[in-house]
Amino acid sequence: MLEQLRRAPARTVGTKQTLRAVERGQALVVFVARDADPHVVRHLVGLCRQRGLPLQEVESMEALGRSCGVEVGAASAAILAAAPSARRSPGG
Repeated sequence: MLEQLRRAPARTVGTKQTLRAVERGQALVVFVARDADPHVVRHLVGLCRQRGLPLQEVESMEALGRSCGVEVGAASAAILAAAPSARRSPGG
């Protein structure tokens, strides 16, 4: 599953960004590190369950951060729905 996150064209890294994406309906699947502070991810986990979003537990913040291409740990991350491409109207 982390391979999907690594290859995702659009993703969030970190609880603030991930929570925002869930609230906006942009997240397809959310990842939470097993060793993340429960106080930090509690609201995110609850919101995912409330909205029926898939929630994947990851072994560590370090592993999650690495999968996202960052050199620090991450408590959470999400794969986002691809943004629709902007279309220009003819003559516009």
